[in-house]
Amino acid sequence: MKKILIAVILLLSIHIAKGQILNPVKWSYAAKRLNAKEAVIFLKATIDDGWHIYSQHFGDNGPTKTEFKFYTSKNYKLIGYVIEPKAITKYEDNFKMEVSYFEKDVTFQQKITLFTSNPIIIKGKLEYGTCNDHQCLPPEDVEFTIAVN
Repeated sequence: MKKILIAVILLLSIHIAKGQILNPVKWSYAAKRLNAKEAVIFLKATIDDGWHIYSQHFGDNGPTKTEFKFYTSKNYKLIGYVIEPKAITKYEDNFKMEVSYFEKDVTFQQKITLFTSNPIIIKGKLEYGTCNDHQCLPPEDVEFTIAVN
C-alpha cells in the first residue's frame, strides 16, 4: 500500500510541476495593407514584468537573439529586414558582453511586396531567448500565421 501511495504522490508532483512551466512572453500578430502592392507585418511580444527578450542585433557568443524566418510564397516577397525599435543596451556580466534587449513589450515589423490583391496568409517561425535577473529560459521556437486581407 505504501508503494502505491508513493507512486501516486510522485505522479501528482510531476503533473503539478508541469503546470508551473514559465511562459513570460506572449506573441501576437497583425498585418496592415499600405496600398495595393505593399503591407506591413507586425509581430508583438508582450513580456511579463522582470523579464526581457533579446534584440536581433548584438555580438556573437551571447544569449539567444530574436530571429525571424518567413516561409517563401509566390504571393509575397520580403522588403528588407525585420525592423525593431531602439533596444536597451548594457553590459551583462553573465555573458561578459554588451547585449540589447526589450522589456514590457516590443513590436517588430516586416514590410512585404504583395503579388496578389486577394487575401493571403504569411507563415513563419521565430526564435527568441528570455531572461530575468535570476535565470534564462531555454530558447523558444514559435510558429506563426498572419492573415493579410
